[in-house]
Amino acid sequence: MTSTVATTSVTEIVLPGKVEPDGLELRTRELPAPVKDQVVLRMDATGVSFAEQQMRRGKYFDQPPFPFVPGYDVVGTVTAVGPEVDAALVGRRFAAVTKTGAWASHLLVDAVDLMPVPDEVDSAAAETVIVNGITAWQMLHRLAKVRTGGTIVVLGANGGVGSTLVQLARHAGITVIGTASERHHTTVRELGATPVDYRDPAMYARIRELAPDGVDAVFDHVGGAGVEQSWQQLRKGGTLVSYGTAATKDEEGNSQLPVMKLFARLAAWNSLPNGKGAHFYNFWAGKRRCRASWQQRMTEDLSQVLRLVADGVVTPQIAAKIPLSAAASALTLAESRTVAGKVVIVPEG
Repeated sequence: MTSTVATTSVTEIVLPGKVEPDGLELRTRELPAPVKDQVVLRMDATGVSFAEQQMRRGKYFDQPPFPFVPGYDVVGTVTAVGPEVDAALVGRRFAAVTKTGAWASHLLVDAVDLMPVPDEVDSAAAETVIVNGITAWQMLHRLAKVRTGGTIVVLGANGGVGSTLVQLARHAGITVIGTASERHHTTVRELGATPVDYRDPAMYARIRELAPDGVDAVFDHVGGAGVEQSWQQLRKGGTLVSYGTAATKDEEGNSQLPVMKLFARLAAWNSLPNGKGAHFYNFWAGKRRCRASWQQRMTEDLSQVLRLVADGVVTPQIAAKIPLSAAASALTLAESRTVAGKVVIVPEG
């Protein structure tokens, strides 16, 4: 089978270096025809994750060299296929995790990375729970394995991952204490969690009042000095799941050093004979070892989350929909810490 198209004109957003959001560049070029096992995906929705906020500072753990096109995940429609790809994929919607490249009107994606999106789930809603939903599902059910009746703490319960995690936990019969700024407490309550103000110096004391015997898991994307307090909240048998270092995003110096320090601290805690566990969740773990099994796990877990979205159990938290050409505004809004949920980037018009 030959490619169904020669080239496609693509509009994309380029991150040229360590710049403020308004330093993003808009570029138009011809996208090459898909080669063997590739498809052309027309972007229906992508979004702003914490990764892009780190990348523009040169702080993401393994980001590519500048310049590059950001965009961690995408929902799109297949418009062309390369050799040895089923032509029946054309016209169908899929999700994909790209790490970079999704802030574009069209992009090339390996066919093996495509994950089906149900017809009844809107593209922006699906985009909101690709990486966020997979991350939340895997941390809760594959890593922490919190049981019905348990109690957990979710830091940043108003964020993309946090809001999804709260809803998944409540659906599983788990009590949730969620941290957020006071302006988002109504949203956190509506999601089903008990809110605690993260700006309150006595935040952890307040959590201890709500769960005097400790909690079964803490999900911490902040890192830094506060991770010690997260560890202290656990009861015997509890699990700390660290999945980010937001506290150090503005620090100068080696971008890998905060992560290395965190790994060392988690390893030290795991060596203690106290029956508690400390883990760092890595979305990409296992991909190099066996891409097929990694992708199968991604597809299975996203399917679970999208089914809950379709059934109305999980409501994706969309902070705003902003056109691709205004990606700088989307990034600025996401970094403002004023929004609940995820900022979604959509096609022009």
